[in-house]
Amino acid sequence: MNRWREASELLPPFFFEVNMTQATKVVRILFGLIFVVFGINYFFEFLPPQPAPQGIAGEYISALLKTGYFFPVLKVCEISCGIALATGFFVPLALIVIAPIVVQIFLFHIFLAPPISLGVTLLLMGLFLGWAYRKSYAEILKMK
Repeated sequence: MNRWREASELLPPFFFEVNMTQATKVVRILFGLIFVVFGINYFFEFLPPQPAPQGIAGEYISALLKTGYFFPVLKVCEISCGIALATGFFVPLALIVIAPIVVQIFLFHIFLAPPISLGVTLLLMGLFLGWAYRKSYAEILKMK
């Protein structure tokens, strides 16, 4: 424990701030690009198609597809939030809008369609960015 503390004291204080800023930027851009690419893929199908989920997961997706509006609206939200995240404009707003989508992806993969790697990855990226932009939410999270 003391070795790590001593090593961290040797580094200048701005070292950690620069790395955190850079990490936030990289995660923000990757997070945004994931939603842009998969959102656009829904409309233009340039990625190889994935096998349809089976069982209850397939029934769930089928029911959402039958509405006729759910996935187009979802994908437009994903694309717009992805662009905002990737470009750095309106990031706190984009994170709020994309949060329920990320939670739904996570829960879908946990309960209906394992493996959970995509859901966990997106959730961790979203939580990291939420923490990185926590000062932006300070005013709306105040108890009055």
